[in-house]
Amino acid sequence: MIRLDDTSGGAVAATIAQERHRNGSPATGMVLTLLILSDEEFQADATSGAVAAARQHPMRIITLIPRPSRQAPRLDAEIAVGGEDGPGEVAVLRLRGELADHANSVAIPLLLSDTPVVAYWPADAPDVPLDDHIGRHAQRRISDASTAEDVYVELARRKEGYRPGDTDLAWTRLTPWRSALASAMDQGRPIVTEASVVAEPDNPSALLLQSWLNMTLRVPVPIHAGDGPGITEIRLVTDDGDICVSRPEGDTATLTRPGMAPARISLPRRGIAGLLSEELRRLDPDEVYAQVLHHLRLP
Repeated sequence: MIRLDDTSGGAVAATIAQERHRNGSPATGMVLTLLILSDEEFQADATSGAVAAARQHPMRIITLIPRPSRQAPRLDAEIAVGGEDGPGEVAVLRLRGELADHANSVAIPLLLSDTPVVAYWPADAPDVPLDDHIGRHAQRRISDASTAEDVYVELARRKEGYRPGDTDLAWTRLTPWRSALASAMDQGRPIVTEASVVAEPDNPSALLLQSWLNMTLRVPVPIHAGDGPGITEIRLVTDDGDICVSRPEGDTATLTRPGMAPARISLPRRGIAGLLSEELRRLDPDEVYAQVLHHLRLP
């Protein structure tokens, strides 16, 4: 890490370019810029997850940490380029004093030209991410409802403020579950008459899964409280018998289907790196997520 105290966005950009030149690795290999806007509580996990994701998606990672106070405006930076952290570039920037309200002016000089921009809020995403001073630069805007104190209020905000290009990691976490159900339903295409989800209370992924199942199958989908972690079971009731995917613990689930022996399937619990890697594979709007949000019914 290279530390720059009381610096500027232009000096940070120049230092990154110098390190690239010194390492003999030009920035032309970067495929995108990831802007992370976070507080101190979530920035370390968000940044380390992004660094791991950069092994699949070489990118410039800019973590902006506003630190409002009465002190004079000041920018402190920590910079890493390539090396053991992977092929990407990392700049962790702490914006102190009045500068905390002007993250946009700090970020602009650091954006890579002619590459997409993705914005990520590990917590406390704005009501309308597209209207945010950071979000307006981004083709893709990522939030995470799982970090909210009240997930029902947070999902209501995500629904009300949705614009094409928005997504949420609570939805991304459902991809393995949705894939397992789609695979099970492909065989024989049974008619589902009922469905249910078992999950720990106040799990935003479970609420989005409930909306997706109800929208897709057009049957009631109650959520039953479980011990977790997260979602532990999805059950579809058909005239031929139940289809059930159960994962009470670990990364392996049991799939049961009528007339077939139980099967063990991989259903990993992914960290931030895996979730970000999935989202960065596509930068076009997620139309299914938009439909699920629109269909979502909250108490």
